[in-house]
Amino acid sequence: KSSVIMEDGLVQDEFYESVKMSTYLIAFIVGEMKNVSQDINGTLVSIYAVPEKIGQVHHALETTVKLLEFYQNYFEIQYPLKKLDLVAIPDFEAGAMENWGLLTFREETLLYDNSTSSVVDRKLITKIIAHELAHQWFGNLVTMQWWNDVWLNEGFATFMEYFSLEKIFEELSSYEDFLDARFKTLKKDSLNSSHPISSSSIQSSEQIEEMFDSLSYFKGASLLLMLKTYLSEDIFQHAIILYLHNHSYASIHSDDLWDSFNEVTNKTLDVKKMMKTWTLQKGFPLVTVQRKGKELLVQQERFSLNMKPEIQPSDASSLWHIPLSYVTDGRNYSKYQSISLLDKKSGVINLTEEVKWVKVNTDMTGYYIVHYADDDWEALIKQLKINPYVLSDRDRASLINNIFELAGLGKVPLQRAFDLIDYLRNETYNAPITEALFQTELIYNLLEKLGHMDLASRLVAKVFKLLQSQVQQQTWTDEGTPSARELRSVLLDFACSHGLENCSTTAMKLFNDWLASNGTRSLPTDVMTTVFKVGAKTESGWTFLLSKYVSVGSEAEKNKILEALASSDDVRKLYWLMKDSLSGDTIRTQKLSFIIRTVGRHFPGHLLAWDFVKENWNKLVQKFHLGSYTIQSIVAGSTHLFSTEAHLSEVQAFFENQSEATFRLRCVQEALEVIQLNIQWMEKNLKTLTAWL
Repeated sequence: KSSVIMEDGLVQDEFYESVKMSTYLIAFIVGEMKNVSQDINGTLVSIYAVPEKIGQVHHALETTVKLLEFYQNYFEIQYPLKKLDLVAIPDFEAGAMENWGLLTFREETLLYDNSTSSVVDRKLITKIIAHELAHQWFGNLVTMQWWNDVWLNEGFATFMEYFSLEKIFEELSSYEDFLDARFKTLKKDSLNSSHPISSSSIQSSEQIEEMFDSLSYFKGASLLLMLKTYLSEDIFQHAIILYLHNHSYASIHSDDLWDSFNEVTNKTLDVKKMMKTWTLQKGFPLVTVQRKGKELLVQQERFSLNMKPEIQPSDASSLWHIPLSYVTDGRNYSKYQSISLLDKKSGVINLTEEVKWVKVNTDMTGYYIVHYADDDWEALIKQLKINPYVLSDRDRASLINNIFELAGLGKVPLQRAFDLIDYLRNETYNAPITEALFQTELIYNLLEKLGHMDLASRLVAKVFKLLQSQVQQQTWTDEGTPSARELRSVLLDFACSHGLENCSTTAMKLFNDWLASNGTRSLPTDVMTTVFKVGAKTESGWTFLLSKYVSVGSEAEKNKILEALASSDDVRKLYWLMKDSLSGDTIRTQKLSFIIRTVGRHFPGHLLAWDFVKENWNKLVQKFHLGSYTIQSIVAGSTHLFSTEAHLSEVQAFFENQSEATFRLRCVQEALEVIQLNIQWMEKNLKTLTAWL
């Protein structure tokens, strides 16, 4: 409002009165920053950065302007403030924070550097801006009454982030990321240590921090996607507009949202009753499908990974109200067809004709996994071999995901999962290939860490045979659509990290040319990480990369260098990286969880990462707080590939020796469960794998 210079040389600033708001959304920033601004219908949009990085803000400004206009139109509510500042902060633990009108970001989630940011970096920045902007309505304008409903904030902001990108940045194919997030979330939610997203008793600060986990964000978003698909986009939008209008500048709980939906559906469907089956219980359903003539017999049960009878969840009676969608080979079903609701243990869907195959949960928009009778799996596998493209890339990726998850459960022989991915030699899309690599890489990692090197390399050879022609087609450039560019990064990284084809030779040549130019020669951004990783395998390469890490001004480039440094085979170097980042000398402490995860993923460092966490546990908790997202990430990243009884007892003993609050942490219980499941997986599948490979 005004600045007055006082007689003692101080400056007194007076601010306008704020809108009615929650205290957690207030922020002040003091520091030397520069900004670039643009006025949009009376709101001044500005991006701030430290002076030397002001050249990297233009992408963010352009993106923010487009998104602001989109949200104001979609919600039919104008953004209420006169200014909207987005600030890139050099040292910041979270990814970003939605303070009202003063959004704060890590530099890596806001700044875009033309010569070193890849298509993945661009997508990340666009997504995070979309997420924080969505919060200006969901969270800021309408706020949850208490943290037990944080999913209303985070689930909605996450849903809107993907939804808005699909609408205005369609070329980024963000649906691929949303699909991948659903796969990862289902995996987490299938654990016994999971929790309902709407929880009743949240009191302590640890419990509050624990609510900010990937379930609140991604399960919340997935349930909203399922609801939007079921109700139609129109009804969904009407309900949201009604909800925001009815509760502006007020606080709410989940029921208020469902009441708005019921008002719009006019009770033709009880949305509240349906959605409570998804928000008030943990986990999700496994839907089993069997074709009988013109009928589909469907039934539901809880998808539970623990096959040991003593750990069967007590609430075996749980039912969900499941929107079932499907595609078949019949001529009437080529496009989206009717969705029926399964709200009982079992039901029958009538088809108009006999069909050769059926795929349930079209495009994986429903939050559930589907299992088929043997004949139906065979029919789908056969169809993928004949012509995979009658199914969408989302459907193909979800078949791969579901069959591998079911194999882990023992519902499907592992052999059949490998039969299904046999069609990959004809696959050209990103989502199915990425999912197949994720599933097989997980098996590879477990085999390798157990010392079954021979089996592990035979598995890689098998997978490589399927994807050989796709790998050979890749060029070391930044050409193509965003999706094709992302696939290039994935495939070349796979080939180089396993020493396949002459991938490493090409990468090494690019690295040496870059090194010879003292790091000034530009590298294609999509292959930069792969090139750096290969270069970091040599002593001189690693040392040069570290010196560049200290001197370069682009966070995007720094992150690529850091991933390469942390992928070294030299444990002394890995230990130094973790130690340095903990003290924050050369590498900021905000990067520590990323380093621990990267070190823990590769064979040379997987025991080291865990040793480091044990040795520095008190310091870690002091810096990052019990229950925080960072601690969750560190615990998971340093233990999730263990698969022996010895490691299980060691991890358990370590956490039991800490405070009671530590041992009770959900991420600790989850880590122990993941190790148990890895052991179980190996017991179940090692013989099969050995025979098959």
